[in-house]
Amino acid sequence: MLTHPTQDRMIALGLTGMAKAFDDQRRLPDIATMAFEERLGLLLDREAIERHNKRLGTRLKFAALRQDACVEDVDLRTPRGLDKALFHKLAAGDWIDRHQNLLICGPAGTGKSWIACALGHKACRDDHSVVYHRCQRLFEMLALSRGDGRYIRLLKTLARADLLILDDWGLAPLAPDQRRDLLEILDDRHGRKSTLVTSQLPVDKWHGLIGDPTLADAILDRLIHNAHRLNLKGESMRKIGANKTALDGLATT
Repeated sequence: MLTHPTQDRMIALGLTGMAKAFDDQRRLPDIATMAFEERLGLLLDREAIERHNKRLGTRLKFAALRQDACVEDVDLRTPRGLDKALFHKLAAGDWIDRHQNLLICGPAGTGKSWIACALGHKACRDDHSVVYHRCQRLFEMLALSRGDGRYIRLLKTLARADLLILDDWGLAPLAPDQRRDLLEILDDRHGRKSTLVTSQLPVDKWHGLIGDPTLADAILDRLIHNAHRLNLKGESMRKIGANKTALDGLATT
């Protein structure tokens, strides 16, 4: 089917959502019964949705979240110490607007990374820029960037994100360069942006993990004093899921 000149003009102007909606309207047999304002409103709604979805796709690609998670799918029924009221408050995103931090601690498998990525996904939906990194890999990237001239550019990228997710913090003690890198990152973001950290270690163990007492004081001062905390406990969600799958399999045999 040949396109309508008006549709061609919409496409040329970058109004792809309106162009698609216009083509859909032309196919409706009773389109003539709709008022001009109603048809125009539908065209504008479609364009707004198309642009929102495009921006969201770009933000999610840039965020590179480890898990394909969203807040609506977070398991609030399994007992693991998850404060439901606080979680719903965090999902609303006001803490990001206020440039506050979030610390999620708990044993392996309790869903720290999943919750972090779900909140990151919600932040993207709320038009915030998000960057996700596993801590050890981020430190490796920073070390490599010193040799190829990308170090300052990488720090600027981390500083600009509305929400920076640092996953799996504390798996190993920090080396001297890593302490300084972390202080640079947090100093750039303190009071300006939000940082989310997940860790298997409780917060009171972090000072010793950092190593250098002076740098540890500086790092934690910028990280924990304006931070919300989710302290998870209980069995691994992976173990619970595996057991459920096994029981379901037995039930069907």
